[in-house]
Amino acid sequence: MSTTTRKGHKKAAEKGGKPQKVVLSNRQGRRYNQINDKSGGKKGAHMKTKKFTRKEIVKDWKKNKLLYLMAVPLIAFFIVFAYLPMGGILMAFENYKPKLGILRSQWVGLENFKDFFQSVFAWRVIRNTVVLSMLQLIIEFPLTIIFALLLNELKDSIFKKGVQMITYMPYFISMVVLAGIIVDFTKSTGVLSQIVTFFSGKQVNLLSDPACWRPLYIVSDLWQGLGFGSIIYVAALSGVDQELYEAAKIDGANRWKQTLHVTLPGISSTIIIMLILRIGSIMSVGYEKTILLYNPQVYETADIISSFVYRKGLEEFNYGYSTAVSLFNSVINFIMLVSANVISRKYSETSLF
Repeated sequence: MSTTTRKGHKKAAEKGGKPQKVVLSNRQGRRYNQINDKSGGKKGAHMKTKKFTRKEIVKDWKKNKLLYLMAVPLIAFFIVFAYLPMGGILMAFENYKPKLGILRSQWVGLENFKDFFQSVFAWRVIRNTVVLSMLQLIIEFPLTIIFALLLNELKDSIFKKGVQMITYMPYFISMVVLAGIIVDFTKSTGVLSQIVTFFSGKQVNLLSDPACWRPLYIVSDLWQGLGFGSIIYVAALSGVDQELYEAAKIDGANRWKQTLHVTLPGISSTIIIMLILRIGSIMSVGYEKTILLYNPQVYETADIISSFVYRKGLEEFNYGYSTAVSLFNSVINFIMLVSANVISRKYSETSLF
């Protein structure tokens, strides 16, 4: 039991008598002190809070005028390309006709969503999108981190820069050019197809084989994005305190132990943030590469939500239906992002918001 006399002194001061001793339990005493500390802190913070009066706003504008002017193009960009297009969401609830516009097209409510979920394509495109995205998350995400760790171990700066340059270059190849290279290498007379024919005895177009389409997609993704994707982790590794490695060496830790107990904890916040962002885009597999590589023979494996939206909207001109599917996709991504952030905030000290 602990004794506190704050309430007793206060009551005695009000009555003009002798201070009374109030006995509280340990838990009650700590709670009492916490409440008083918090209230005191809030008062202090309130006294220091800057009032956003017209005079203060004008003063701040004059002081930071150049900074505000520099922010104008960025704000205009998001207004024009992010907020104004949100009006197009209404198309998901309409039988949209370009000649009538968004405001005069027939309102159909949730009809477009019902048509999608009742169609034979809904389960196929959702399944393919999730499978392809999970393969990217399970294979590409950790390999990017491992590649950054391997780069960090290179001591020869010339060799290290050479490796970085070679692995970064494929990222800047146009997607159309990359797709053309893959098509040439995998057609019946292509190099990769000839190698497969040599070992299997069967001549095959690899991009027309549903079993080969996803592996080709993931491998080409790795070749193009592995080096560039490692940049943020290489930057994070440069911020790890070198004295921690010295202390680990003194304690007898080898390179593997240093990686586990110094390097990975040092970049854990970066890994978590990138993982949250990756989970938040789990339903967003880019349509560009897909529509350049797939064909009707592999629709059952390769057709994803973004390619389905592309076909429905730009090839069949069913704008309302394609907008509904795209909106569904965005809502799922938003839910996944918020869920991943909540879980991260609960079990670690890192979160987006």
